[in-house]
Amino acid sequence: MNKAIAQELDQYVEMVAERFSQTNREGNFNNESFELHEIIPMTDVTATVVFKKNTGKQAAFFFYYIAKGRSKGWKYFVPTDAHILGMHAFNHYKLEVERNNYKHNFHDANTEA
Repeated sequence: MNKAIAQELDQYVEMVAERFSQTNREGNFNNESFELHEIIPMTDVTATVVFKKNTGKQAAFFFYYIAKGRSKGWKYFVPTDAHILGMHAFNHYKLEVERNNYKHNFHDANTEA
């Protein structure tokens, strides 16, 4: 992860912690506050961010960086077990798409392979 993106992540994580710590936030039934426990970079554009709650529990967020376009910047969500299982399955299909597309790098775009 390059320095600028890492620094941007660090700043964004602090903002998310503040946002989730608001006692009047919808869904914050236990009036929990969130404090950064650890940022774990996984790739150049993804990280797991673990927050420590004032209840002693932890929460794992998935942060991902979008490099271009209107949505440029860090985004996040709190994945459920179903999201995680779905992403494991997605890996298979993504590899199949890459396998299919590779051959198209070696001929003119206007001709069929």
